Amino acid sequence: MQDVSTDSSVIQRSVREPAVFGELFHRHASRLHRYVARRAGDTVADDVISETFLIAFERRARFDLSHEDARPWLFGIATNLIHRHRIAEARTLRTAERFVADSPAVSDPERMDEQVAAHLEMKRVAKVLRRLPIGDRDCLLLYAWEDLSYEQIAEAMSIPTGTVRSRLNRARRALRAEPLIEEGTHERAHYAPDPA
Repeated sequence: MQDVSTDSSVIQRSVREPAVFGELFHRHASRLHRYVARRAGDTVADDVISETFLIAFERRARFDLSHEDARPWLFGIATNLIHRHRIAEARTLRTAERFVADSPAVSDPERMDEQVAAHLEMKRVAKVLRRLPIGDRDCLLLYAWEDLSYEQIAEAMSIPTGTVRSRLNRARRALRAEPLIEEGTHERAHYAPDPA
């Protein structure tokens, strides 16, 4: 039978029964690992996930039980730990940018135009991510990769929702401002933002 209890009820029970806390690990560790690995690489992700759940376990009695979902809390802890590994994150972003530049973009000749466009877009996005201020990058990746709401990001980052909106707005502007990379040339075309 599947456990349908909320994260907050698991955390509350774990104060009396510490082994129950393992349920949170089973629910969220793989998603957290994927997020951290995308930002800082697999090796760092293993360490960050271990540290995240250790810190969460140690602080479980202070968790705000009015929040049923522990993901923002866990992503907040993991994001703060990633900051300790900024060199690894920067290296991963540079590697992603180089990999996209060096890897063959075409694997299906019938979809060559789509694949080349996607390849160039990935390179552009990796470059923008690497250059974003860390706070803007955190908010953008929690929003885009983990589908957290503005309120959940605010909770994860311990910042007001208005700050999340500002950071996401700056990150979006940076993405729009970065010129598109045209295949086969060093010339660039400016990205035209969608009207609206």
